[in-house]
Amino acid sequence: MKLGFIGLGIMGKPMAGHLIAGGHEVCLHSRSGVPAELAARGKGCRSAKEVAAQAEVTFLMVPDTPDVEKALFDADGVAAGLSKGKTVVDMSSISPIETKRFARRINELGCQYLDAPVSGGEVGAKNAALTIMVGGEQAAFDKVKPLFELMGKNITLVGGNGDGQTCKVANQIIVGGTIALVAEALVFAAKAGADPAKVRQALMGGFASSKILEVHGERMIKRTFDPGFRIELHLKDLSLAVDGARALALSVPITAITQQLMNACAASGGAGWDHSGTVRALEQLANFALGGKGGAG
Repeated sequence: MKLGFIGLGIMGKPMAGHLIAGGHEVCLHSRSGVPAELAARGKGCRSAKEVAAQAEVTFLMVPDTPDVEKALFDADGVAAGLSKGKTVVDMSSISPIETKRFARRINELGCQYLDAPVSGGEVGAKNAALTIMVGGEQAAFDKVKPLFELMGKNITLVGGNGDGQTCKVANQIIVGGTIALVAEALVFAAKAGADPAKVRQALMGGFASSKILEVHGERMIKRTFDPGFRIELHLKDLSLAVDGARALALSVPITAITQQLMNACAASGGAGWDHSGTVRALEQLANFALGGKGGAG
C-alpha cells in the first residue's frame, strides 16, 4: 500500500519507520525536514498536499490541535491533495471537539477519517508497542488496522470520531496523576531518610506497582529528564481535560493539581523536560531533592 506520514518527531519518526519496514512505500513530510535515515528508505515530499495526493492512507503525528488543522486545511495541506476514497488518520493528541469538526470536513470530500492517538511514549514508538485508541467508522478501522499493527499492540476501536481523542484525554489524566503520586511518594520517602531507589524496588513487588513507578520512578531517581514525552505536551493534554470537564460541569481536582505542578515546572524552564520531571516541582515545595540535598537539583 502507498502511505503518507506527516510529522517525523520523537514519536512520528519511528512510527513511519515501522510502516516502511512493513514493506509499504511511504511518502514523508515534516516541518523540520525528513530525517536522513527515513529519506533513504521512503520518499520525501515538499508539502502535506503532495503526500496526500500520492498516498492511499495519510497519517499525521504533530504536536497540537492548531498543528493538525494547519496540516489538514492550509492551502498546501492534506485536504488539498485528497481524492475520493482515501483515508486520513490523525495519531496526534488533540481536542475531541475539534476532531469531530475536522472529520466532518474530510468526510465531505468523500474520504474517511480516523482519530487514533497513542500511548506508550518514545519507547513504545520505537518498539512498535504503542496502545492505539481509535475513533471512526468500523470499515475505515478494518482497512487501517493492519497498519496500526505495525506500530502498536493494544489497538481498540473506541467509538465514533472524537472518541479516540476522548480516550486519550482519559489516559493522560491517569498518567499525569500517577506521575505526580509516584513523585510525591518518593520525595516523602527520601525526606524521611529512606533510600528512594530501594523504596521503589520494594513497591514494585506490591499493589502499588505500575509501569509509571517502574519507568518514570527510575527516571526521577536517576535524574534522566530528557524526553520521552515533554511536560509542555502533557500540559496541553491536561488543559484539554480541565477545559472539557468545565464544559461537562464535571470536577477533576486531581487533574487540576497535576496541571499546576507541571505548570510550575514549565515556569522554572522545564517545559521541555520529560513529564517525569514533575518531581522537581514537589522537590521545590519540600526544599529537598531525591538525592538527599536541600533544593531541587
